[in-house]
Amino acid sequence: MDPSRAFVTNVKRLIVKVGTAVVTRSDGRLAVGRLGALCEQLKELNSQGYEIVLVTSGAVGIGLQRLRYRKLVNSSLAELQNAQFELDGKACAAVGQSSLMALYDTLFSQLDVTSSQYLVTDTEFRDTSFRKQLSETVKSLLSLKVIPIFNENDAVSTRRAPYEDSSGIFWDNDSLAGLLAMELKADLLVMLSDVEGLYSGPPSDPNSKLIHTYIKEKHQCEITFGDKSRLGRGGMTAKVNAAVCAAYAGIPSVITSGYATDSIIKVLQGKCVGTLFHRDAHLWTLVKELGVREMAVTARKCSRQLQAMNSEDRRKILLDIADALEANESLIKIENEADVTASQNDGYEKSLISRLSLKPGKISSLAKSIRVLADMEDPIAQVLKRTELADGLILEKTSSPLGVLLVIFESRPDALVQIASLAIRSGNGLLLKGGKEAKRSNAILHKVITSAIPENIGEKLIGLVTSREDIPDLLKLDDVIDLVIPRGSNKLITQIKNSTKIPVLGHADGICHVYVDKSAKVDMAKQIVRDAKIDYPAACNAMETLLLHKDLSSNGLLNELVSDLQHEGVTVYGGLRASSLLNIPETHSFHHEYSSMACTIEIVDDVQAAINHIHQHGSSHTDCIITENHEVAETFLHGVDSAAVFHNASTRFCDGARFGLGAEVGISTSRIHARGPVGVEGLLTNRWILRGSGQVVNGDKGVIYTHKDLPLQTPL
Repeated sequence: MDPSRAFVTNVKRLIVKVGTAVVTRSDGRLAVGRLGALCEQLKELNSQGYEIVLVTSGAVGIGLQRLRYRKLVNSSLAELQNAQFELDGKACAAVGQSSLMALYDTLFSQLDVTSSQYLVTDTEFRDTSFRKQLSETVKSLLSLKVIPIFNENDAVSTRRAPYEDSSGIFWDNDSLAGLLAMELKADLLVMLSDVEGLYSGPPSDPNSKLIHTYIKEKHQCEITFGDKSRLGRGGMTAKVNAAVCAAYAGIPSVITSGYATDSIIKVLQGKCVGTLFHRDAHLWTLVKELGVREMAVTARKCSRQLQAMNSEDRRKILLDIADALEANESLIKIENEADVTASQNDGYEKSLISRLSLKPGKISSLAKSIRVLADMEDPIAQVLKRTELADGLILEKTSSPLGVLLVIFESRPDALVQIASLAIRSGNGLLLKGGKEAKRSNAILHKVITSAIPENIGEKLIGLVTSREDIPDLLKLDDVIDLVIPRGSNKLITQIKNSTKIPVLGHADGICHVYVDKSAKVDMAKQIVRDAKIDYPAACNAMETLLLHKDLSSNGLLNELVSDLQHEGVTVYGGLRASSLLNIPETHSFHHEYSSMACTIEIVDDVQAAINHIHQHGSSHTDCIITENHEVAETFLHGVDSAAVFHNASTRFCDGARFGLGAEVGISTSRIHARGPVGVEGLLTNRWILRGSGQVVNGDKGVIYTHKDLPLQTPL
């Protein structure tokens, strides 16, 4: 649950307001499918014990469509040729109201829900006895699980445009919903619109951003509203006014999409959908949101200063960091041991504690990898391609940093060091969020690294986010953060991918396979299988499934491989064929990442069956074949669609340092931008630099394009 939505746990009575743009389609007809989905949501909530009051618009829109049709069929040919139908809005309301309520009654009846109708006007609410009687009647209906449906009676209302002045109590169905929320002492107001929520500008403007939490002090002067509703009176301005009014009266309000089939349910589950209005929002959102935004903005500023340095100065920063890590190894060890002890006391899994621990020699290894990275060719502003577009017009494709990276990782504090060094080498700003189990380790490593960054760049080049509650706000910053890289569990990565518009680079699972073909050498197969599983079982490149050719059962290798794994302490599970043949427990799923001393074994007919199994159950991470048959090996290498595919080598080689990348920010199974171990190159993009001498296009009349490839380096 999003922390800002925790209030939903106390919601019992809610007002749901549905707008004209949700009730009707663009042609004015009833949107029966959307209304049906809405009624099904309300039925489910009603059965869960929620007290629901519905405020609906749409009568005028429906009436307008019906009267236009009636006018059309009753018009002469001459009238049709000059057709300009001016229809009275009150007549439209009178005609549309009966159709609207008839549809609600039909839909709710089919769901075994009873509804009731209230047609009200602003004038009636001036009568205190009316308001008292209204509350009592609604209370009685709700106790019987009846859903009251309110609509402003536009047919007889004496209100005139403009609808917002000091003379009235409510001005449209939006303000009526806000009024009823207060009058009926609701716990929540949900207003359904044709957009996802409140945007900083017109939703059609690509620069507009969805506002997840409305803060009056911040947003009331910043928002530019688009056009009003295509048929109803209100539009987003009216909804915001009603939501603000209700929120400051103590009733949280959410504006969200009525086009989604489960938006109300998601709101009540505490998910971050739509725009929330809450009277305390300025207390628990403003400072936090501005804080993480400022951190990202500062990281970008520092990264531009880093990019402006010469290559040797950037290299020296990395060398200084490597020296600082080794100089502070004892202090880092103390903090890391404290994290490990705390995690053991808290009962964390052994696989997590294994990833958390900085084992002897780890700091020296990290420092060595940083020095390797420092000695690599400077990746920034490299000319990748030079082209003569026309005489004297030279185009260069150059490498460029992405901007600001947000890396969210669990358990492994060594990841912080690798990621920070790669960010510096690639000229990117960086925000880091580690797991709470490595809090002390991450803090000391961050301090050591940033202390080695010169003042003219600034230690805020690398920001350390310490609160998990900051993550939702960070994921909203698609205008200042350029790439999110999650490193951790499948659950973590999936949650992040579903919670942001920022591009996400990572892998959701590490379901790595080793396929042993019938022509495999016995000793080689044993050695690779053993290493792939037990060298570091918690790693994402460890073997999780062992596929064995069916003929291996006849020469005894199948039993030997299984026995060797069991002798090493590996718990083995089998697929349908393997469990029967080997008398081992059957696996509950082939798509399972154990991250421990366990694996799945299955028997397949041939290399193509192995490929099919990997494509069906794998995660496109790293897969290996062990065979002496060159043709079979090539079939596997070209047939398996994974980020890394190996022949006669352990899956554990899939690693940035082992690949010679110096380090890695993670392993990507994405097919866009970067794939496999992501080193410096994966953190770069391209820029185009054009050098001319006064050329203009002028309709291409005077330009003779040559498009000639040029050497990358101009001869001296």
